[in-house]
Amino acid sequence: MTISPTTSVIPKKIRVIGVPLDLGQSRRGVDMGPSAVRVAGLEARLEALGHQVEDGGNVAVAMPEQKKEGDPHAKYLKEITVTCTKHAELIVKTLEAGKTPISLGGDHSLAAGTVAGVAEFFRRQNQRIGLIWIDAHTDLNTPETSPSGNVHGMPLAAILGFGPAELQNIYDFSPKVRPDNCVLVGVRDIDAIEKENVRRAGISVFTMRDIDERGMRTVMEEALRIAGRGTAGYHISLDMDWIDPEDAPGVGTPVRGGATYREAHLAMEIIADHGRMLSFEIVEVNPVIDEHNRTADLAVELALSAFGKKIL
Repeated sequence: MTISPTTSVIPKKIRVIGVPLDLGQSRRGVDMGPSAVRVAGLEARLEALGHQVEDGGNVAVAMPEQKKEGDPHAKYLKEITVTCTKHAELIVKTLEAGKTPISLGGDHSLAAGTVAGVAEFFRRQNQRIGLIWIDAHTDLNTPETSPSGNVHGMPLAAILGFGPAELQNIYDFSPKVRPDNCVLVGVRDIDAIEKENVRRAGISVFTMRDIDERGMRTVMEEALRIAGRGTAGYHISLDMDWIDPEDAPGVGTPVRGGATYREAHLAMEIIADHGRMLSFEIVEVNPVIDEHNRTADLAVELALSAFGKKIL
């Protein structure tokens, strides 16, 4: 491994995969998220750090205008599962090629495909993976508990083996990640019934109060230790609504009281310091309600920090 003398970044081969999925939620616009992040210069800015980057294009996604929503308790579940399955296959091929995948969303339901692909690749090597889910929401609803029927509130439940069966059983194994290697970071908006699902899941949860009281460094170090224990490494799933709307206004479901600009960068920098990230995704960038592409630009900045960019 050569280290660039200018950036001290260990170069990676990276493949960017867009998943313009907006079937998982009611507010339209996140299907344009991958384009917004590309426009903000993701590829060129990663290459300037010393990485080799290729763009793998977009996964094909059905448009809601073309389809019926189906079960009101899990809207567009069939189409979402098709997209996630295609995406999982691309993730496996990317890892087989020795490349680190960066997935661009789209709504958070695409994570069921990302994690399925990463978990399947390492399962073939008799290894398991960890998962850091950085989000304002827990995404642990099921069709039985969801007040909206929007599948973007269910992907983590599917990953852990109690969400919608179709999403849960991509590659015919479940759960994709063991609860003792799964960590939620930064949650602050949880549906009343969903709280019981969080307790039932048996995963580690750090709320915004934990970050306030203990500091981002302590929380992230502990989260990475849990996700990394006995695993090949971990997938990072970053929902941009984790960050306060003051800094990230263009997200599908904004909630006041999120991580600050510097806290978000610190979290990503600590992930880079540990060097065990297997895969990375950014979801819920909605340029329709953004301000001058600020949220996509921040998404790119955070990706750079996660892939080794430092202040000095």
